[in-house]
Amino acid sequence: MNRPAPQTRILSSTKAVQVKTKISQLINNIKSVIYIDTVKLEYLLAAKIAGGHVLLADSHGVGKTSLARALAGSINWKAKQHQGQTIKVDSFSRIQCTVDLLPQDILGYNRPDSSGKAFIFMQGPLFAHFVLCDEINLLTPKTQGSFFQAMEEKTITIEGKTYTLPDPFFIIATMNLKGAHLFPLPAPQLDRFMLQLSIGFPGAADEAEIIKQHGRLDGWKDFSPVMDSDELLEWQSLVDNIEIHPDIIDYIVACVKKTRVHPEIVMGASPRTGVKVSRLARALALIRGESFVTMDYVQELFINAVAHRLVMKDPSQSSAKVLTDIVKTIPVDAFRKHFLNKPKG
Repeated sequence: MNRPAPQTRILSSTKAVQVKTKISQLINNIKSVIYIDTVKLEYLLAAKIAGGHVLLADSHGVGKTSLARALAGSINWKAKQHQGQTIKVDSFSRIQCTVDLLPQDILGYNRPDSSGKAFIFMQGPLFAHFVLCDEINLLTPKTQGSFFQAMEEKTITIEGKTYTLPDPFFIIATMNLKGAHLFPLPAPQLDRFMLQLSIGFPGAADEAEIIKQHGRLDGWKDFSPVMDSDELLEWQSLVDNIEIHPDIIDYIVACVKKTRVHPEIVMGASPRTGVKVSRLARALALIRGESFVTMDYVQELFINAVAHRLVMKDPSQSSAKVLTDIVKTIPVDAFRKHFLNKPKG
């Protein structure tokens, strides 16, 4: 039996403009201390607003930690209690991954109190709004697995007791592409990242500005928050109000299904992929002041949102190149029966 689609409350043009203006302030604040391509920063913010996590596959020293710090520091965090919990939640924490880290080093553990008759929970660094997990593929598979529940359910279970993680909860994980003692992330964990990005190296002019600003001890002196955490939570709820036409959903499904039959791909994208792509596209539309998703947004995001989820027949082959071909070969016009690019206004 066909069930009616849930009713979506469409975002008003006025509200869309208000969000875009505030997002621009946030972007400018972050870029006052970090040199990053604006479009890549939009993608990262879209993933955060969409409730996802980001994997940065990049080189050392390009500003990954500073980016996470700037994003967390741009927000005034209001302390909230979660389901009766009294655990202190940090605005930002960093996990420097090494091969000897254990799951309890990340999640936390129970230790006996001074009387020896009760236990005290010692929380791990995952109890934060923004978590930077640096060099995640240096962790052993057992320790990598400690992120599974947190990333998908936003909860942590220690010795039978479940703790709720704060909202918003956002992980930025960095991954080395080459090096010794690396443990590849399993496909189910890669699938839990909404998208994969690379900051890349700055141009010569930007690199000179980096040296001028951060070659001093007071490079962050004038940096301060520009928004409250309640606004971020509001944006997350507004993603549901961004219109996505059934034709665009059909297009996403067609692209995802094509990855499962492509001769160069051993394991294609999961059904979770379409959910993540659609939500990411809606969040990007919100960031850019739109109340609806266009085909262009899906095509723009598709590679960054899907490439890391695939297992290639030839590991040396670029999954991004195959996805580019897929996006080009799926006939867009077949999915534009009633919905081209909506006129603005």
